[in-house]
Amino acid sequence: MNKRVLVVNKFFYNRGGAEVVAIAMCQALREMGYSVAVFTMDYKENFKNEECYVASNVSFNAGVVEKIRFAGRTLGRGNVKTDFLKALNEFKPDIVHFHNIHSYLSPAIVKVAKDFGCRVVWTLHDYKLLCPSYACLRDNMPCELCFKDKINVIKNRCMKGSLAASALAYVEAKRWSRDWIQRYVDAFVCPSSFMAKKMEQGGFDKSKLHVICNFIDPVKCEILKGSKQQPREDIYVYVGRLSQEKGVKTLLDVASRLPYKLYVAGDGPLTDELKNKYAECHQIVFLGRQNAQQVSELLAKSHFTVAPSECYENNPLSVIESLCAGTPVVGAKIGGIPELIEERWGYVYESGNSEQLAAVIRMTFEKKFNNEEIAKAALCRFSSEYHISLLEKLYQ
Repeated sequence: MNKRVLVVNKFFYNRGGAEVVAIAMCQALREMGYSVAVFTMDYKENFKNEECYVASNVSFNAGVVEKIRFAGRTLGRGNVKTDFLKALNEFKPDIVHFHNIHSYLSPAIVKVAKDFGCRVVWTLHDYKLLCPSYACLRDNMPCELCFKDKINVIKNRCMKGSLAASALAYVEAKRWSRDWIQRYVDAFVCPSSFMAKKMEQGGFDKSKLHVICNFIDPVKCEILKGSKQQPREDIYVYVGRLSQEKGVKTLLDVASRLPYKLYVAGDGPLTDELKNKYAECHQIVFLGRQNAQQVSELLAKSHFTVAPSECYENNPLSVIESLCAGTPVVGAKIGGIPELIEERWGYVYESGNSEQLAAVIRMTFEKKFNNEEIAKAALCRFSSEYHISLLEKLYQ
């Protein structure tokens, strides 16, 4: 009999990397013969074409009553456990595979899954189990203070600069402690060795930490394969969020002083500031948010892409997608980025170091890469089939 997998994520539309991976994983599991259902929050943008069970919607950005409901959900109160148990009883999964669940669903349901008799697997897309504010950042710099004492999230108001939000994050972290969580989880999927090392540093059981890299979304994979190959132009590309921790300020400062053209695909909180600052700079072209087809076409003609992060990136899909398009990557030497860039696939530099970044950009433009070889090797390494084959070992 085929095994049944319940995939759990608080949102279920292409909101961010975690959602992209969870949605693609559902498709890949079905293609491998698994029966798959989804448990998520009842949210208007979620995909409707899934076998889906839901918990009621909650929001922190609403009135006082709704904020109280949100705080209750964060601590596992309300009807979330009842809704989840209903999904378990109706779908009867063998495995429950969690992704992002804090706050909007709650780790309370992890115990429910374990008590039901399911194999429990949890993919770690961020550092929430180590850092109450998810990102291991303080004043836009990497921070590990909460690895030792979670009270630092309140001291530094790490959640949105808000004392109330930070206090709730602290209470949440204490309620769903390391020891409580790993008691009910059979295996944690760490998309990077860097993530696994940080989890071990934070006191998690090494035997439960399994490194399995993210994979290329099969839909995007087909788009990349179908993109018309064309001569590589003397341009380079940044694809991603325009925010401080992503290193875009450093990148654009460097790009404005180099003779090459940089295309910037994406938006975020720095969009207006950066557009205004570089309005007269002909070396920088802002494209705004691009769909999968547009990104694919951009990658196909670019000499290389840049991943200039200044935060603990886990296993960025932007790097994986670039390599699967045969496009080399210049990546910051931080988080899980260096693990993705083999010597023949690009270069790394010291994160935040403008001089090194400028030098590496020049060097990369001078190098000729075998784009077809990069694409072939990357499509194999980051395939959904390979990812699922490693997951299956954890599902036993």
